[in-house]
Amino acid sequence: TAAPSASARPAKYPRLQPRQYASIPSEEFIAERVNDAIAWYDKSADKNKKLYLRTRAATVIGGALVPVLVNIQLPYVDVVTTLISLMVVLLVSLESVYHFREQWTNYRGTEQNLRHEYFLFTSKGGIYANKDKGDAYQYFVERTEELISSENASTLKTMTSLSEAKPDMKPRALGKK
Repeated sequence: TAAPSASARPAKYPRLQPRQYASIPSEEFIAERVNDAIAWYDKSADKNKKLYLRTRAATVIGGALVPVLVNIQLPYVDVVTTLISLMVVLLVSLESVYHFREQWTNYRGTEQNLRHEYFLFTSKGGIYANKDKGDAYQYFVERTEELISSENASTLKTMTSLSEAKPDMKPRALGKK
């Protein structure tokens, strides 16, 4: 049998619709780009907040239980203490890899900034107050895309900065400190 064609597999992301240059009205841009971005950032912020708070609570509780359990003489308490200690180490390690707290705050900040920009634009407030409709819309699109781009760069930096940080490994000359 032949392998399935590329068109038979569902696309991970919806295909972009062919459009003419400068053909997206503001209502469509808000509906397709801004609302989708706000919904995604809101959902992602909520998810990362829950993950952060759960891992943090579990590590605090586990960290508090271990010293108490070490001083109790009960059957299997040493096994339980070891398992709780292992859980704390694993959760702290996962937080250092996935950066739930940083992701939560990045996503929430971007979601709030997109809402803020939307309301300034639609109310003709702030920087939009003295602009004509065309200039205001162009600026709104640029600001929206800049907010999304900045968050993407921030996420990439957060997710790669600690994993790439390595101690200075320059060889020392013999006899010098």
